[in-house]
Amino acid sequence: MPDALHRLALLESILGAVNLGAIVLDEQHRIVLWNHWMAHHSGRQADAMLGQDFFGVFPDMRHKRIDSAITQALRDNFQSLLSQTLHKAPFALYTHGAATAGHDGAERMQQAIAVTPISLPGSPRHCLIQINDVTIAVGREKLLREQTMVLRSQTFSDGLTGIANRRHFDVAIEKEMRRALRSSSPLSLLMIDIDHFKDYNDHYGHQQGDDCLIRVAAELAAMLQRPTDLLARYGGEEFAAILPDTDAAQALRMAEAIRQHAADLHIPHARTGKDVKHITVSIGIATQQPQQTLTISALIGAADRALYLAKGAGRNRVMVQPL
Repeated sequence: MPDALHRLALLESILGAVNLGAIVLDEQHRIVLWNHWMAHHSGRQADAMLGQDFFGVFPDMRHKRIDSAITQALRDNFQSLLSQTLHKAPFALYTHGAATAGHDGAERMQQAIAVTPISLPGSPRHCLIQINDVTIAVGREKLLREQTMVLRSQTFSDGLTGIANRRHFDVAIEKEMRRALRSSSPLSLLMIDIDHFKDYNDHYGHQQGDDCLIRVAAELAAMLQRPTDLLARYGGEEFAAILPDTDAAQALRMAEAIRQHAADLHIPHARTGKDVKHITVSIGIATQQPQQTLTISALIGAADRALYLAKGAGRNRVMVQPL
């Protein structure tokens, strides 16, 4: 008998020392063990919890996943692991102890829970509820997700203007080309270039040149209202606008609106060599018609040739290159 008492005392000491929550329920759902970890993180001492009905103490857990897990353990001798993703913090437990509850910055513990049946010869079945603090692991996972999103954003965004970069453009034009071919819908591409931008940089300096690019990019991007439209920085002072489900006439109207809006910004430019002393843009348009099969390089090449014609014709204008 002394050996049995010694083993019992040793078991209670072990359960008191482990760094996880341990609750044992009898077959009537009464709490028969509530370890020190639970007392520390919940603020509920064992003396007050022993003999209490579990669902009387935690009524909000009735008819939840832990309710069925307890039933399966006691009735069916079946162990359950509760998904941390679906059951983030079912117990009111706090990472720095219950004394922090209600204080500013108090952090409710993220929990991983296991419900295990306990069967002893000649005794009714009990179940053990184990609670692990996974707050740090969840925090690391959240940080990794956030870092991944930032890296993904940096991968597809231009570092200066914040709009889509050339890599994003390449991915988007390929996707929209495939979609246009599948749906037999038109696809238009605008190549947009800021006129006399090298002279602007030479006269005003690279810092003001960057500010000009940022402002023009933001204004042009704001004109593309549909979520499928995309404005990308193609390179240097050149931008590209992908316009799905847009025929040649619609693309021309959009290009003229963009050209006019850029001129209406009245960003001063003293070195245009013309009477117009503000920033303007030239635009080339190419449109893939329904049922027309083109390569991406052919569409881009046509828009580039149209842009070259617009610049050769005096800039601050829109030109269309038939395909």
